[in-house]
Amino acid sequence: MKNLHKDHNRLLHTGVSILALTLAGGLALPAFAQSTGGTLDVITVTAQKRAENIQDVPISIGTMDGDSLENILAGGDDILALSSRITSLNIESSNGRVAPRFYIRGLGNTDFDLAASQPVSVIMDDVVMENVALKSFPLFDVEQVEVLRGPQGTLFGRNTTAGIVKFDTVRPSQEFSADGSLSWGRYNTIRATGAVGGALVEDKLSFRASVLFAQRDDWVNNGFTGETDVIGGYEDLAGRIQLLFTPNDRFTALLSAQARNIDGNSATLFRANIFDTGSNNLNGNFVRDTVFFDGGNNQAQSYNNKGYTAKFEYEGDGATFTSITSLQTVDGASIGDIDGGFGAVFLPGGGGPGFIPFPSVTEGSIKDHNQFTQEFRIASNGDGPAKWQMGAFYFNMDLALGTNPFFVPETILKQSNDSWAIFGQGSYDLSDRFVVTAGIRYTKDNKRLSPIATNFPIPDTTISGDKVSWDISGTYTATDNVNLYARAARGFRAPSIQGRDIAFFGQASTAKSETIDSFEIGFKSELAENTLRLNGDVYYYRVKDMQFTAIGGAGNFNQLVNADKGVGYGFEVDLEWQATSNFVMTAGFALNKTEIQDSNLVVPVCGSGLCTALDPLNALGRAFVDGNPFPQAPEITANFTARYSVPMGQDGEVYAFTDWSIQGNTNFFLYESAEFQTSGNFEGGARIGYAKNDGSWDISAYVRNLTNEINVIGGIDFNNLTGFTKDPRMFGVTLSVHR
Repeated sequence: MKNLHKDHNRLLHTGVSILALTLAGGLALPAFAQSTGGTLDVITVTAQKRAENIQDVPISIGTMDGDSLENILAGGDDILALSSRITSLNIESSNGRVAPRFYIRGLGNTDFDLAASQPVSVIMDDVVMENVALKSFPLFDVEQVEVLRGPQGTLFGRNTTAGIVKFDTVRPSQEFSADGSLSWGRYNTIRATGAVGGALVEDKLSFRASVLFAQRDDWVNNGFTGETDVIGGYEDLAGRIQLLFTPNDRFTALLSAQARNIDGNSATLFRANIFDTGSNNLNGNFVRDTVFFDGGNNQAQSYNNKGYTAKFEYEGDGATFTSITSLQTVDGASIGDIDGGFGAVFLPGGGGPGFIPFPSVTEGSIKDHNQFTQEFRIASNGDGPAKWQMGAFYFNMDLALGTNPFFVPETILKQSNDSWAIFGQGSYDLSDRFVVTAGIRYTKDNKRLSPIATNFPIPDTTISGDKVSWDISGTYTATDNVNLYARAARGFRAPSIQGRDIAFFGQASTAKSETIDSFEIGFKSELAENTLRLNGDVYYYRVKDMQFTAIGGAGNFNQLVNADKGVGYGFEVDLEWQATSNFVMTAGFALNKTEIQDSNLVVPVCGSGLCTALDPLNALGRAFVDGNPFPQAPEITANFTARYSVPMGQDGEVYAFTDWSIQGNTNFFLYESAEFQTSGNFEGGARIGYAKNDGSWDISAYVRNLTNEINVIGGIDFNNLTGFTKDPRMFGVTLSVHR
């Protein structure tokens, strides 16, 4: 990956050529791929805060519907299960079922602090979930997932330099419906969901109530204490209620409240010395169902979320007025044996996971968190050639964080963030075939870090920034079935403050705003009598003052830095094919190349001295990272699903479904080493069942992680060679009903 900038023109040209050939092939497909019964449904997205056909939107978008999402969550997985299931999306976490970290096209943030900002914004029902704990709200009763690739700084604002992951739940309607599902599997894993809704007052008031209960028994042994089945379990309970008030044809009010409580021993299992020096292959210290923890209270974790949202819309003559007000809160704590084991080699029941020079247990907690957001928007609603929208947005967050290393009293810090923005976007049909869209946004952002309880005096830290973000795009209808588009966009990530190291007698660190300029061209096509949807794009981006987090080293520090530049480029292809009325498949592939460009940026390498650094080192033993890929940026992501059914009787079918994902070479840290990287992860699942044609019920057996892969997704490098992995194979049965 060194000197990536020297050959990016060649590879970008290759990507353009591939897309051109794909498009040319796609235009010829109707000659040999004719419809044999069954066509693809229209995918409606709200990427531009309007309901539009995905094929008409000049943005690279990946989607997943609620049924497909339920397939991959049946085995008890959380939001991390989406990783690589949508092209160019990677998700990982070192905080168990809380605080996921998102990456799109290689852009993300490896910072494990609970106040960390991310360049991927998560939007749930029109509300930004800024804090990492809010992003982990469990997924149930979801209508659709949208992944908007590339900067989304005009309509959605700051901290969207990489893009957006957008979740829309099922809304209330006047028609009565009742849905339920129950899955049971290995380790007594249970996932139960239910939803009911309909009219309370005919044509005036409707509701929808939905609930999730998920649990798993403890299944991991603690070899240090001799206890069996004491780690890995959880209980996760969440619910949502929505009221939709429609007094007339012009006004709607949607009120929603949601809450979540998770409790258990489900913090990440840090496994010490599972690599040998010079290799990223797992060694004999890795035992899937056993750890040797002398601390961490068996990885206890507990969190509570609550959220309230009010959305009002009034459709006037020529324009629609929208107001979205939301309050989101969260509190909780996770405790972990960060060194991953016990410091002695010999134990009564056998050896621990190699030598560990000193114990390290840390608790991270959110003492109090309040996020308030308000958006006002006015948008045209006519049928003319011009469409426009404009609005204002306000964000306020107060967050009290605790870090307890246990060898000194707990440090508690308060971080406050205020931000406001004004924005506008317009599009114009220059002809029946060509549409131009442009938008602009101004944002002002202020942050403050203040001490509440510290072990030595520290001053307040303040940082602020303001930026203009914009985008411009053109869409050309080449044929009735093919659209071509080009897009240029600028986005930014607000300045950041990091205070975790204060708990370890360090200092707060800051990073100034980063700015991204992104360019992409693509095509969207529906071919073969609307049985084949084939979309693709080629992109290039350049990030100025790129924010990174230097993690680890001898002090296990967590410091913000700005690199001079970062660049990325690649291409993405998504396909959906209704081959017959009984067989449908999807596939996606992305090449994402990234490179840090800063000849002066150096970071500490592993504090244990056990890793094999592959970068040049300075006199202090720090690594020059110029030319390295971004951390947690897979070079390749790919996914595949297929569903085949056979009619059974006059009103049912037997079906088989499978899904697979691939994640290519991925580096964990800013520096490169032989140990802290993956050579490529993959995972698959399968489901076989019987379903009624009217959707009234479905019974099936499932397997997740079908081949029982041991996929390493991250590491800790400060006093040994610690890593953490995804779940083992899960299997079980599931029943779903719909009325």
